[in-house]
This record gives sequence, structure tokens and C-alpha cells, in this order.
Amino acid sequence: MMMRRSSTASLLRVAFARWGSSKKIEAPPMVYISGEEMTRYAMQLILDKCIEPHVDTKNWEYYDLSCVSREKTDDKVLLDAVEAGKRIKAVFKEPTITPTEVQMKEMGLSRPLGSPNGAMRRGWNGITISRDTIHIEGVELGYKRPVLFERHAVGGEYGAGWQPVSKGKLVTTFYPIEGGKEATCTRNDFVIVDQRDLRDSENVAVVYHNPLDNVDDLAHHFFKRCLEADVVPYVVTKKTVFKWQESFWSKMKNVFDEHYKEDFIKAGLLENCGNELQHLISDAATMQIIRWMDGGFGMAAHNYDGDMLTDEVAQMHRSPGFITSNLIGKADDGTLIKEFEASHGTVADLWKMHLKGKSTSFNPLGMVEAIIGAMNHSAALHSEAMEQEVEKFTGCLKKAMHASFRVGEGTKDMVGAKGLSTEQFVDVVSARLERYLDGNWLEPKVKAVDYVCEVSSKPVVLTGDIDHDAVRQMFSQYDLNGDGTIDVEEFEQMLVKLNVAPRVNAAEKEEKEMEREAALEAGQV
Repeated sequence: MMMRRSSTASLLRVAFARWGSSKKIEAPPMVYISGEEMTRYAMQLILDKCIEPHVDTKNWEYYDLSCVSREKTDDKVLLDAVEAGKRIKAVFKEPTITPTEVQMKEMGLSRPLGSPNGAMRRGWNGITISRDTIHIEGVELGYKRPVLFERHAVGGEYGAGWQPVSKGKLVTTFYPIEGGKEATCTRNDFVIVDQRDLRDSENVAVVYHNPLDNVDDLAHHFFKRCLEADVVPYVVTKKTVFKWQESFWSKMKNVFDEHYKEDFIKAGLLENCGNELQHLISDAATMQIIRWMDGGFGMAAHNYDGDMLTDEVAQMHRSPGFITSNLIGKADDGTLIKEFEASHGTVADLWKMHLKGKSTSFNPLGMVEAIIGAMNHSAALHSEAMEQEVEKFTGCLKKAMHASFRVGEGTKDMVGAKGLSTEQFVDVVSARLERYLDGNWLEPKVKAVDYVCEVSSKPVVLTGDIDHDAVRQMFSQYDLNGDGTIDVEEFEQMLVKLNVAPRVNAAEKEEKEMEREAALEAGQV
């Protein structure tokens, strides 16, 4: 007998029908790293009102990585957090600060503090930083379908050594380690990597390298995720100019051809690529990220290129608050260490407003998606039964937050001047979560907004301050095929990009779907 496959919403309703708001689940061990400023304040609201009323977090380990805490402990707290991550392998991290000289003075710090993220990447044998677009059903953000990105977590400019130097000869020398013996400059089996004469009186000499041992792990992680998400993979380098980047591409392609090519062909994901893995020059990638607004693609790149390109993806998908940022490392036993955080910073401007007693409207979506990911991973490491129980709750939390945006009860970045304050939004999500956990999934009817464009019969008079060059530039941006006209499809994409496209009433649509699923479950359809 064939069984009907239930939708996610239907499964969640069944799972929570008898949950009851009084029931708490005991969460498995997880590392919780707290930061500072606006994100610390907002995340505490989420903990107090949305998580701890329903989840027993006694097994979580907390580490305060605020600058003051790191100064007070002589950075031992950072070392402890890294060791805890190795042991527990599931980490949630709030945004933190790597202080500038100005911030050092403001905070009264006695010495500079390095990037905690850098310490974590080194300590957890970082493989990749996965950054994906976040999507809310019924809400147009940017890309229509998922965009996945893998940024190599090690190497490149971020670990560079440098020194100001004057005129002279610069020689970069490599000494191999053989038989476990430490490399020494007195040995004769060295290799000169580069030598050059410096003729300027002022120079900066920079040395860095790109580790390649874990590129195979990155490739497996990337291609598996692209298959699961049904997106087309691309590898991004500038190997035509930077010849040393050829090895990254070669290793990625070898893994693809040996392990994944046939699966991608069967899935039809390479039909427009000649059934081959595609390479993109980084310059071309910057353009395609702007053009491919339908989404449905994934990119993998070196550390620096990945950092820059994912910032571009974030801007095309509304803001950094709408993409994830997950560090994937590898423990000595081969188990993956996963750290989840939002891709944005501590939002200092809103924090200053908050300190002055002014109302703020901070959107915590990125952080909530991150803690959901960390909780799910910690449960998956524990047991299948725990994974199912935790995912029931986290799935409900995600639906509660997404529904709040969908029905217009969001922060100002989403709904404009009528948006809710930071505190009001968390209260709304908390109340909706309570209802969902009690099995009440119906949303109040929201009046559909009719977008009517009235065309006046009077001629439009152009004022003298119109920037005609800017108008032409905007027109060419939406005239995708360059034929000098904008057709309906191009016009629709323009409206979406400008966030003024008419939308269906998502709340009524979802309610009808829920009613139909309930009828199916009752055997009435």
C-alpha cells in the first residue's frame, strides 16, 4: 500500500499536537559562546523568552568572549572555548569584537586581542565556512532559490606574515621536514620559492601560503550539499593569473569526477554545463552573483575570494542578516566540528541607541537560524531519538519566526516604519511559538494588500534635477537582454529587486494549505 508523504508543516502539527507549553526537552551538550553589544542583548531576549521556557539547557557550556572577559582571563576563556568545541563538536557563537586601537581605549584594554574566529579555525582544523542564503516562504528577499557558498577556512592573506622593509634583496626560502626532523636554516636541502630585488626605499614584504591537505574534505562537503539542495556547483579561482591556485581547482575537480559527477548528471544539474564541473574566474563570479537572481547555484572558493564574494551574495539577498555562517572543522577522530553564527557583526549603531534609551528594531533572524543549526547538530551527535525531539522544537521555532515576518509582524528592516521594536518582535515570536507548541497553527486573517498603479492622464513634467545618466544606468541594469526595451519578465524582476512587487496573500494561502492537509489526514479528501 502506498502511503502519502506528509508535508513538513503537517508533520510538525502532528508532532506538537500533544506537546503542551509545560513540557521541556533536555538539550544535549553544546558550546554557547556569548559576545557583546546589540547582538548579546537580543540573543539574551531570545534565550529568556523563546528557548529556555521550553528547553532545559543545563548541559550547555557557556563561554564569555566579550573583550572585557578575554582581558580579565588573559584570553584563557578563548582557549577554553576552543578546547570545549573540540570535545563537544557543536558550537553556537554570538558575534564578537576584534578591537581596533580606538575600541581598546574605549574599553580600557591593556593589549590588542586577536580574532577569536581565527583561533577557532586553527584549533578545530577548519575546513570551510559555509554561507547560505536564508529563505522565508511567502517573503521575497533576493534570490528566488538557495545559493550555497563554501569559503576555504584556512590560508591566504589572513595568515600572512609581513614586515616593512627598504631597498635590498628579498628571498623566500623553504626548508622541508623529513623523517620528523625539525626544519632548520642550516640545512642544505632548501628550496628558494622566490627572490627579487627591491628598488623602492619603502616596501612591505608579505608571505602567505595556501594549505591543500583539507581541500578534498571541502570538496566532499560542498558537492554533497549541492546535491541535497538541488543546485549547480561552481569552483571559483583566478588560476589564469595566480598560477598557484590551479591545485585548488584540480583537487576539487578530481573529487567531483570520481565521486559525484554521475549523481549530478542523473539529477539534471549539469545540463547547461556540458555535463562537466564548471570553473569560474573570480572576476566573472562577481558579475554572475548579480545576474543569477533566480539562485539555484553553489560556489566554492579560496579564503579571501570567499570572504569578498559572500559579502556580495549577502547584499544581493537583502543584507548579511539573511545568510548563514557555519564553520566546519574536523576533530582528530574524523568527526566534524560545526560552529554556527550569524554573518553580521555586533551592530554597534543600534547598541549605542539602546544605551541612550532609544527604541531599536533589530532583526535576530540570522542568530536564531544559527542557534537552531547548532542545536540540531548537537542532537544529531547524541542519538536519533534526541535528534527527532530537538528538531521538533527547532522546526517550530523557525516556523514561528518566519510566520511573524510573513504576516507583517516583523522588524523595520522588513516592514518599514511600522515595524516592531527589538523587544516587541521577540514577544511576538514567543507568543506564536507558544501557540504552535500547543498545536494551534492557524494564523489570524491578514487583509491582502492590492498594489494598484494608477496612471494619470496628465502629462508628467520632468524636473530639472533628474540625473539622466543614472536613469540610463538603472534602465540598462534591468534591460537584461540589452534590446533597449523592458519586457514583462524584466519588469517583474525590477519590481522584485526594488521590493515593490505585488505579492499574494501568503497568510491566506498557508491557511488554506493547512486546512487541506488537515482534511487529508482526517480522510475527508
